Amino acid sequence: MLEIFQNIEQTAAKLSPIALIAPGLLCVIVGLFVWLGGLGFRKLLVAIVGAVGGAICGFLFAGPNTMPVAISAGIGVIIAIIFEKLFITAMTAGLTAVFGFAVLAWLSKADFANGFKQACLQMPLYTWAIIAALAVIILAAGFYFWRLTSALCCAALGTMLVFAGMILLLLYKGAAPISYIRIRPAYFGGLFLAMMAFGTVEQLLLCPRPHKKTITKKQTSKTKETPDETRVNWRTS
Repeated sequence: MLEIFQNIEQTAAKLSPIALIAPGLLCVIVGLFVWLGGLGFRKLLVAIVGAVGGAICGFLFAGPNTMPVAISAGIGVIIAIIFEKLFITAMTAGLTAVFGFAVLAWLSKADFANGFKQACLQMPLYTWAIIAALAVIILAAGFYFWRLTSALCCAALGTMLVFAGMILLLLYKGAAPISYIRIRPAYFGGLFLAMMAFGTVEQLLLCPRPHKKTITKKQTSKTKETPDETRVNWRTS
């Protein structure tokens, strides 16, 4: 997977402009919707999150092949709609584990030049314990703080899509954004976390909560009065 990302800038020069502009604009638009739209469009958002998550899994396992990625995205949509809360919670835990791994790998100065497996073996054991603990905390939070967990998941995925779209558009302009990000990981990592935090807070504050049916006082008073009315009617008759 690391070799694929390292060769993106080299292969981008061989691609047609439409192959970079179209997916770049799509990622930015969808990313902004997921990042800020959040909880206001629950069902549609869950379907988008499922498609994005399925496409990412298909890309990781099959590479940049259109058919497996599309099939994986469709499966992700079906699973996300059927198991909505479980899917969002698992997705948030997975994203937390990935982000935790990236940060701890950078702090431990893991060398990915010899491959992903060798870099993982170089990392201390306590880093894996930290990653597992973060994932477990998010899983527990998904059951008790569902609204916060789903907002965090949407903000993280939206930020990832915005970053991916901007990278594709910059590649079209002939820039080298991936190499620039690798030179300044702390700056772009902080920017990513700031965008994710803003998206989470914005969704919690501005997106409406789902309406619950409540019994009004008038309805309860009517239900209490109906037995008395029937008694009066029975006596008068």
